[in-house]
Amino acid sequence: MRLSILLIALALGFSSCKNLVPYSNNLRDQFNLNESQIRKIQFYVSSDIILQREMSSANTKIESGKIKMVNGRRVQEIIIPVGTKGVLTDMPRENKMLVSFEIDDNHYLSFGVNPNANNHYTLLASNWNGSIGTVTYAGEKYETNPESKFSQLLVDLRKIQNMETRQRVAKGRKVN
Repeated sequence: MRLSILLIALALGFSSCKNLVPYSNNLRDQFNLNESQIRKIQFYVSSDIILQREMSSANTKIESGKIKMVNGRRVQEIIIPVGTKGVLTDMPRENKMLVSFEIDDNHYLSFGVNPNANNHYTLLASNWNGSIGTVTYAGEKYETNPESKFSQLLVDLRKIQNMETRQRVAKGRKVN
């Protein structure tokens, strides 16, 4: 009896789990998603993204994140943990998306198609120095942690499969 209750509980638990898969143009095309539908998709980040920037004494305004000392320097650090939910804020071009994981649409990171990652959408940087990227976040330049280089956007495949598109057919109009 206990075993059957445990099996039922496990089955219910696993059936409600997310089925997260990397987002790609192939996935977009497979489900024929347009920009307005993509805006309704919940995105998740595949690995921790840590943003750091050095703080000068004149630069004390902190909007988000925390300040800590690294090698005797004051550093602002923003952590976006694995699994953090994000929303599409803009699609400036076909293979690039701006995704916000906090506060408002001005706090976003750029993701784009990466041929080295099976054409999945990975974190974009204005410059990569080895595994350290330089990104702009809320108008400020930050450096990323090395693990961020292949951070991908993930989506819940089950929710995409269940997306409904409401439509109606116009019946026309007669002249009176």
